[in-house]
Amino acid sequence: MNFLENIFANLEHSAVRAVLQEARASGIVAANGGELRAQIEVARAFLRRAGMQKGDRCALLAHNSIRWAAVNLALVAEGVIVVPLYARQAAKELADIMRNAEPKLICAGDAALANALRAEWREAPRIALFDEIFDAGAGEKAAALPPVARTDADGAAIIYTSGTSGEPKGVVLTTGNLSFMVQRTTERLDQLMTGHEGAERVFHYAPFCFAGSWILMLSCLSRTSVLTLSMELSRLQLEMEVAAPHYFQNVPTLLERVRRSIEEGMAKRGGLVSKLISSARTSWFQKQSGTPCRFGWFWLGLARAAVFPAIRKRLGKNLKALICGSAPLSRETQQFFMMLGIQVLQVYGLTETTGICTMDIPGHAEPGWVGPAVAGVEMKIGEALEILVRGPNVFPGYWKRPEETAKVLREGWFHTGDQGEVNANGNWRIVGRIKNLLILNSGHNVAPEPIEEKLLGALPGAQQAVLIGHGRRYLVAIVTGDVAQERVAAAIEMVNAEMPHYKQVHGFHIERQAFTIESGLLTALGKVKRDAISARFATEIETMYREKSA
Repeated sequence: MNFLENIFANLEHSAVRAVLQEARASGIVAANGGELRAQIEVARAFLRRAGMQKGDRCALLAHNSIRWAAVNLALVAEGVIVVPLYARQAAKELADIMRNAEPKLICAGDAALANALRAEWREAPRIALFDEIFDAGAGEKAAALPPVARTDADGAAIIYTSGTSGEPKGVVLTTGNLSFMVQRTTERLDQLMTGHEGAERVFHYAPFCFAGSWILMLSCLSRTSVLTLSMELSRLQLEMEVAAPHYFQNVPTLLERVRRSIEEGMAKRGGLVSKLISSARTSWFQKQSGTPCRFGWFWLGLARAAVFPAIRKRLGKNLKALICGSAPLSRETQQFFMMLGIQVLQVYGLTETTGICTMDIPGHAEPGWVGPAVAGVEMKIGEALEILVRGPNVFPGYWKRPEETAKVLREGWFHTGDQGEVNANGNWRIVGRIKNLLILNSGHNVAPEPIEEKLLGALPGAQQAVLIGHGRRYLVAIVTGDVAQERVAAAIEMVNAEMPHYKQVHGFHIERQAFTIESGLLTALGKVKRDAISARFATEIETMYREKSA
């Protein structure tokens, strides 16, 4: 059976058990397996009336919801190629993407999204609101039909990459890609949940339009799970308490924020408790670095017995693991949660690899590494330390971009553009991004990410650090957050002491406001847009170089 046939079978098995629920301010809105299956069939009937046929494309523009899942699965069940879109993206960018995808139909979550799109794209095809799709079948009981027959090679989705520079490219994912990856994720989740009985509780806040989020949703609907959807990021803490998850997917930005919040809260407590926590933290990090600490075992043991359980309870009484992907997570943050007794399992992959290449094995995660390649996927190092991938998870190509496809798919291997290394345990580490390499005018090549991570590790309170220096004589940095000049200077001096001359930072600019998605300086998944940052801060960058030359 393919991934969709498995999901349909699981929904029938879970007919009276909640499988999806929305955490709303007014309370939980849930759908059991039977209700979700019925919504899927109502949406399928609408699609047939709208003339949608196998191989047609349909854009899906909406925020996460039970209805999003129903429409998404209905489209796949009818053999339609889904084009899921980020609902917070600018209307002009969405219109440009859809002009490229050429959908026959657009399914929109609400009128505001539809109206904004129509204002930018007057020639848009029919836009059907969710209310129209589901109200059309109100009061009718649609027959539960099997999915339209499809082969592993049939396209199932076109997911547009967020891109840190340049225009988004449409990544075609096939039925085979998705079936393979859902099988692999469920195998790893089985390992995590060994010994657990009953439904797993999962929480999710990232948009389903991204490959990793979609795979999580499909995996949960293939399992005995109840997936709780965040409906308002400002209520995230309350929603997490309601969801009480066993695990949930994260981006590094959130885990960094949670870590800072916990550390600040611990520091404010003062007195004996604050001293205990500080001693335990020092002991833990010295232990991780291999430095012996006298009485370290005592402080750690005391904190684990008296303090850390309360912190874990705040994050979720059932929490077994935090799953993290989409961007590099600092080693210190992963070690911090490990100190509290919470596993952080990293995942590495790209949209072109159906979201995943590697996954940490529960109980065997190494901080700073992103786990081994999943079973059935081959990975190796190519020129310039580039990670190459081959396997059933690799996409067949970019939509209407044969030249771009030929650049990254060569001799059966996908060229990721990421630099990495693998250790004796088979675990991979991501060093940087080839296109992010800073080539100084001396000819030295510098991967910025490891230096940026070290700077942030030495600068509590800093939000981001971005190195500049391509084509220049030396490196400078832009640091965001509420940090003092003296502290930044001291952190740079400390990091420089470990670096060869060409990797040393010789100037910095502090920007109090952190880079955000809304400012256009981060992608939707929290990755920095280096070209946009260089353009936005061109004056400040030139000032740093003039001051050094003066």
